[in-house]
Amino acid sequence: MNKKELISTIAENTGMSKKDVELIVESTLETIKGEVKTGNKVSFLGFGNFEPKTNSARDGINPATKEKIKIKESKSVKFKPGKGFKDLLNN
Repeated sequence: MNKKELISTIAENTGMSKKDVELIVESTLETIKGEVKTGNKVSFLGFGNFEPKTNSARDGINPATKEKIKIKESKSVKFKPGKGFKDLLNN
């Protein structure tokens, strides 16, 4: 399912217009991204948590040349599913 399909499904289930649902979905996603970017954890009870993660700098090897390289520190997002979500998948 992509974002467009999600918006359509929510609109059908709620009776809201696709335009209103799109605004809500976009606003929700932007809020989550903004909170995680500033270092905050975003939790949805029963669904899961989004939190920032820092990958430390490390040494690596270029697979094509076998040359040693330095990999810079980077940031990413970690998603940990909640118990309710995991239980849904396992039952």
